Amino acid sequence: MPSDERVLVIPTLRLHELGPITGFVSTRNAPHYLTLLDPAHFQFWPRSEVETDPGFKQLIPYVVLRCGDEFFQYRRGSTGTEKRLAALRSLGIGGHISEEDARGGSDPYRTGMLRELTEEVAIGCAFTETFLGFINDDRTAVGQVHLGVVHLLELDQPAVHARETALADVGFAPLATLLAERDAFETWSQFVMAELAEDACRAL
Repeated sequence: MPSDERVLVIPTLRLHELGPITGFVSTRNAPHYLTLLDPAHFQFWPRSEVETDPGFKQLIPYVVLRCGDEFFQYRRGSTGTEKRLAALRSLGIGGHISEEDARGGSDPYRTGMLRELTEEVAIGCAFTETFLGFINDDRTAVGQVHLGVVHLLELDQPAVHARETALADVGFAPLATLLAERDAFETWSQFVMAELAEDACRAL
């Protein structure tokens, strides 16, 4: 995405008004955070400006794919647009929502999320979707200007392949294996893995 592309943001103040987040927050336990996705508060600003302005949060869909007890994961290649995350492994599929997505209907976030998903991977099976929550991490330069919006897709089969070279070394692996290698993953994925592990414990 060009640096002058206008991307979807919300004022960081909106997040602070709902209560600060460090890490993952489940909307199952805190449904009031869903108001962050109210299109009435959406704005589009040049990406070159908001990449260094913590007064805004760029909304980034972070779609996790699960088949049975295994999760799709990959390594971020050098051709990805976010150079600060290059070479790290990830569970999340997604990216910036552009102003062009606002022309696709009344909900530019949803339109952009689906566009990003289909641009990055091809899913060759049926699936169901669950909205999990949000990720915020102001401890890093990347985290200060981005807000992760986490979706879980439950796949009928492990029928996924990458459509972009920015997704390298793709494959499915059990959560236990991923947790054992968590230090190789970007921070957002580490937060998601911790939440998934807690969910698994609650289900026992």
